[in-house]
Amino acid sequence: MSETTLNCAETTDDGGYSDVLSDVMGSMRISGSVLLNEDYAAPWGVTIPSAERLRTVMKLGSSVRVVAFHFVKRGYIELTPDGEESITIEAGEMAICFGGLPHRVSQGVGKKAVSAESLLTGGKNPFQPDAGNKARSTSLMCGVFMMRNVALNPLFSSLPPVLHVAAQRPGRLHNLPGVLNWMIHEAGQMMPGSTYVIERLLELLCAEVLRAHLENSATASGWFSGLKDPVVGRAISMIHACPGGLWTVNRLAQGVAMSPSRFAARFSAALGESPMAYVTKWRMNVAGRLLGESRQGVGEIAADLGYENVAAFGRAFKRHLGVPPATWRSCQALRSR
Repeated sequence: MSETTLNCAETTDDGGYSDVLSDVMGSMRISGSVLLNEDYAAPWGVTIPSAERLRTVMKLGSSVRVVAFHFVKRGYIELTPDGEESITIEAGEMAICFGGLPHRVSQGVGKKAVSAESLLTGGKNPFQPDAGNKARSTSLMCGVFMMRNVALNPLFSSLPPVLHVAAQRPGRLHNLPGVLNWMIHEAGQMMPGSTYVIERLLELLCAEVLRAHLENSATASGWFSGLKDPVVGRAISMIHACPGGLWTVNRLAQGVAMSPSRFAARFSAALGESPMAYVTKWRMNVAGRLLGESRQGVGEIAADLGYENVAAFGRAFKRHLGVPPATWRSCQALRSR
């Protein structure tokens, strides 16, 4: 390869993890859709199907991961994943269901829940408040984020099954309240072009939710906490700046000015895997995207990712993604039709 590991390290931004976060979020090709934006008078309940069922209902390809979210504009809800305890989500808060379990959103008891599928196919909201109880009703916006390339994505694998976010509290790393307020305004007015604007705002909303999670050191763990570690975060930044670099533990340790043994122990303690296991997983994530989105040959992709031996690349790819590179490419082409 013409580019050495040390050259890659020298061109890496020392400013922290911002470029890494952009790289990993961008790799998921995030989009979104608002599904429900209504008021509900207690007692009420709506059942939300699993991520797989939502994907089918929305007629999306099998490579898309659907993540349901709920933003409480007024009142509160009880969110109950199947087989789990309820979580109370209050006004100004969001719940994002990365785990993909079927769940129920409700308030009070006494009436049978309706399915989100029935509401999405034109069914009437039976819990619509009247003039007498509108002030006491719950106002709820529900939607989905659509994510791609989540296999081997370190960000996605580090997210909790349900992320509970104080969405109207500004932070140092995010402007979540600003994005939400803009989206609420667009959804309420539905001016010319609002649908397009809301779709773009949903992309920003997901990004701001993830940045808010990164900022919250009390809940962020795994990959997120590793990014915030000055040593581990620097090493991750080096890897993402040049995934095809000739990385070894020694060279990564050299880049963070630490002995190889201490660096390897610190990296593994933060991320739960060795530095070279992380390098390989991210290379395979990049390879999967290139096979699905580019016309590069398998040999060219292998070389770009640091593999001089195509057979070795193929073995690593199959070990991590379950099929050979050529089969993966064929499946991606079929899914996109």
